[in-house]
Amino acid sequence: MEKTEEMKEKQVAQKPSQRRIAPNLEVKLAAISISLNVRLRSSDMPPAMQDHALRYSRSLVDASPDATRPNPSHIARALKKEFDSVYGPAWHCVAGTSFGSFVTHSPGGFVYFSIDSLSILLFKTEVKLVTEPRA
Repeated sequence: MEKTEEMKEKQVAQKPSQRRIAPNLEVKLAAISISLNVRLRSSDMPPAMQDHALRYSRSLVDASPDATRPNPSHIARALKKEFDSVYGPAWHCVAGTSFGSFVTHSPGGFVYFSIDSLSILLFKTEVKLVTEPRA
C-alpha cells in the first residue's frame, strides 16, 4: 500500500516532459497523425485531447474555402473556441507558417503540431480572479 502511494507521489512530481503515455496509445496517436497527414512535434496533453486537436484542426484546414491557403487566424480562433467550450476556459492558439514562442502552460494543456506548412500551437493557462485589496 505504501509503495503505491509513493509511486503516485513520484508521478505527480515528475515534469510534464517526463510523463509517458502507454505504448499502445502512442502507437494509436502515431497512426492518427499519419492518417491525417499531421506531424505531432511536442505535447503535454492526454491522448484523447491530442486526438481531438489533430482531428478538429485537420477538418478546419480541409474546410477552408481556399484549400491551398487556409487562414491561420480563422483556424486559431475556431480551435481556441472549440477547446474553451469543451475543456473549459483559458485556451490560447497560435497558427501560422512562421512564428516563435515561449509559453507557460497548465500541466496537461500543451500541444504543438503541423498540418502541411501550417504550424499550430495550442495551450491552456490557469485563470485566477484578481481582487483589489481593501483600503
